[in-house]
Amino acid sequence: MSAGAEKAPDLVIRSRRAVLPGGEGPAAVAVRDGRIVGVHAHDAWPEAAERVDLGDVALLPGLVDTHVHVNEPGRTHWEGFASATRAAAAGGVTTIVDMPLNSLPPTVDADALAVKRRAADGRCAVDVAFWGGAVPGNVADLRPLHEAGVRGFKCFLSPSGVDEFPPLDEDGLRAAMAEIASFDGLLVVHAEDPALLAEPEGPGYPEFLGSRPGEAERRAVERVAALAGETGVRAHILHVSSALCLEPLAKARREGVRLTAETCPHYLTLTAEEVPEGATQFKCCPPIRSSANRDELWRGLADGVLGCVVSDHSPSTPDLKVPDFAAAWGGISSLQLGLTAVWTEAERRGHGLGDVVRWMAENPAALAGLPGKGAIAVGADADLVAFDAGAVHTVDVSALHHRNPVTPYHGRTLLGEVRTTWLRGRAVGRDPRGALL
Repeated sequence: MSAGAEKAPDLVIRSRRAVLPGGEGPAAVAVRDGRIVGVHAHDAWPEAAERVDLGDVALLPGLVDTHVHVNEPGRTHWEGFASATRAAAAGGVTTIVDMPLNSLPPTVDADALAVKRRAADGRCAVDVAFWGGAVPGNVADLRPLHEAGVRGFKCFLSPSGVDEFPPLDEDGLRAAMAEIASFDGLLVVHAEDPALLAEPEGPGYPEFLGSRPGEAERRAVERVAALAGETGVRAHILHVSSALCLEPLAKARREGVRLTAETCPHYLTLTAEEVPEGATQFKCCPPIRSSANRDELWRGLADGVLGCVVSDHSPSTPDLKVPDFAAAWGGISSLQLGLTAVWTEAERRGHGLGDVVRWMAENPAALAGLPGKGAIAVGADADLVAFDAGAVHTVDVSALHHRNPVTPYHGRTLLGEVRTTWLRGRAVGRDPRGALL
């Protein structure tokens, strides 16, 4: 099938492993003016200004990462648009959605959104969209933020870690939900019940893990589900780490509540049992849990209870990752590594590239309302990734593009390598043997 055949494509890429909406197989993808204008049989690829034959290297749609803390402006020494989007491109991510906190000012009104957009202008290697924030006292700012183009609103039910982005209590959550439902917006929720959280009783990982039990997540999910059912809002649970959340999420869906959920590569690939003593690069909130819990999260993905896998890339400077789990900043740096980390574990568990694309491209694009993203289809943006699914590499944190050299994946052997990333038909990222454009 093709469109606009009267003019030759700018670019045609063919692969014997193209991951299309209908499945994986041989195909040739034609691009003109930044959009996909044809998906052809592998052996019928048309003439073009540039033709790329990937052979057995897979062709994926660009990934959509809807959970990225860029932190610029205000904490650009933690991360910034230039470094974050270079990392994204190198990892096969062609669209990120920036979280509203950790930057200064936080994106809680239209003026702050304008500041954020100016900070991003001209610095981005991939496409960037924005979440707004729902905090105490800003209900009147939610509709103007929506009209200004945010993809939805993030809130916390427990302390966020930064004073300028406080959590919502039950009345505040209900008020925000009612307002967001009035224009059919989306609320995305950091769901941990503060009543069940505590200060760690010691400096090690077991004490930190015990201070944030899975029951805190489950109880918060139940609260969100009840209020979402009451108000009719579209709601989404962020970074599910505990398998205790799966039952209330499934129950809400059966009852017709508009509630979805995501998890993250670190919850699917890392386990509490393997966290070395003092290795605070593994600290995040909610925490990485047991290997048995990890198995349950994979079942939640397979069953569709969890729909998205996104990074929650939340970096900081190394000095904030002090060797004490009680005091260290909580956040995992993984934007460049999400695809290979997830594929490593997915392939071992019998999942295909089509599953990974659904979790990391198609569903996140749908969640954030980003038409033209997340699929190889005629009319979509030509955001494409050449992915060598059989390559093996060892992570070297010094070779990553995010700003600070901290990640729990350092030294880990992962399956798969991104060879080239195209944004609207233009190469923006290559593997370490090439050059990042």
